[in-house]
Amino acid sequence: MRMTRLARLRRSLEELFPERHLYLRSGGVMKAFVLTPSKQMAMAGVVAGGALWMGVCTAAMLVNLLSASATDREIAQLKAQSERYVADRQARLDSALARLNATSGANADLAANIEKRHAALALLLTDVKGAPGAAEALTPAINKALAGDSANPVRRVEMVRLGQEQLLDAADSFAKSRADRLRLAFRMAGLTPSAFVPKSGALGGPLIESKDPRALAAVLDVDEDFAVRIQRAARDLSEARALADAAESLPLGQPTTGANRSSGFGVRFDPFTRRPAFHSGLDFAGGRATPIHATGPGVVSFTGVRSGYGNTIEIDHGRGLKTRYAHLASIGVQRGQRIAIGQRIGAMGSTGRSTGTHLHYEVWVNGRAQNPGRFLKAGEYVFQGDEGG
Repeated sequence: MRMTRLARLRRSLEELFPERHLYLRSGGVMKAFVLTPSKQMAMAGVVAGGALWMGVCTAAMLVNLLSASATDREIAQLKAQSERYVADRQARLDSALARLNATSGANADLAANIEKRHAALALLLTDVKGAPGAAEALTPAINKALAGDSANPVRRVEMVRLGQEQLLDAADSFAKSRADRLRLAFRMAGLTPSAFVPKSGALGGPLIESKDPRALAAVLDVDEDFAVRIQRAARDLSEARALADAAESLPLGQPTTGANRSSGFGVRFDPFTRRPAFHSGLDFAGGRATPIHATGPGVVSFTGVRSGYGNTIEIDHGRGLKTRYAHLASIGVQRGQRIAIGQRIGAMGSTGRSTGTHLHYEVWVNGRAQNPGRFLKAGEYVFQGDEGG
C-alpha cells in the first residue's frame, strides 16, 4: 500500500515536471540541455523556498512597522498628557506664587472687591426679601457662604468669593423659577403674561435701569460678568414681582368651599329644554345658605336680579376682568363696595332659572365669557407654589 502511494506520488510529480529539452544557439553552435524531473523539482523547491522566505520577511517587517506605529502613538499620547499635567501644575504653582508674592499689596484690593460685590448682592437681596419662598430658597446658600472657617487667610477670601457666587446663583435661580411659575399660571388661565407686565423700560429698580452691562458694572464697581448676572436676576425678579402683583388682582380664588361641581363650562343639555345649549360658567352644588366668597379683589359693579340668573353679584377686577355669582339666596354687599379676595359676599340659593340649590359662577375677560375652571386651576398652582416656596 505504501509503495503504491509512493508510485502514485512519483507519477504525479513526473506528470507535473516532465523531462524537458532546452536548446540554445550561440555563435552558430547549437547546445542542448536536458531538464530532468529531479532537476525541475529542485529548481521549484529553491523558488518556493525563496518566495516563502520573502513572504516571512515581508510579514515580519509589516508587524514591526504596525507595532512601532501603535507604540509611537501611545508614547505621543502619554507625552501629551504628561505635558498637559506639567503645564497645569506649573500654572497652579505660578498662580499660587503670584498670590503669595502679591499678598501684601493685594489683600486690600481683594477686600475692596468683596465689599463691592457684597453691596451689589445687598441691593439684589433687598428686592428678593419678602417674596414668597425666598427665605427657603436662599437660606441654604447663605448658611453655606457663612460656613467657611479655614485658618488660611487666602483660603478664607476664596471661600467668601465662592459663597458670593453661590448666593448669586441661588438668587438668580429663585427669581427665574418664580417668574417662570407665574408666567405658566397666567397661561393656564388663558391670559398673556406680557400683557400684565410693564414694558422693559418701565420695570424700574436701580439694578436694571441701565441697559448696558458695562455701565452697570461701572456704577456698582464690580466686574462685568458679575454685573450681568446681578442684572439678569434683578430683571427676572422684577418681572416676577409685576406678575405677582397682577396675579393678586386676578380672580384665582375659590368661590365656595365644601361644594361639588355639578356642571361644567361649555355645551351641555339644558336641564329645562333637554336640548344642547351653551353653559357660560361653572355650577357648584351645596346646601342652602352656603357662604359665597369673592375670588379676587375688586369693586362690586352690580347687585340685584338678572333674567335667568336670579339674585346676582358682579365684581369688576380691573384689566377687563369681571366675575358673576348667580342664583344666590341672599346678597351681602352693595354696589360700589370694594371687596377683598376671600371676602364673604352672599349665600348659595336657587333663585332664577334653577333646578336646585347651587352657585352659578362666571368669569368674563373683555366682554367674553371664559372657562372659570382655568382660573381656578391657575389659582391652585399659584397658591400652592407660594405656600411650598
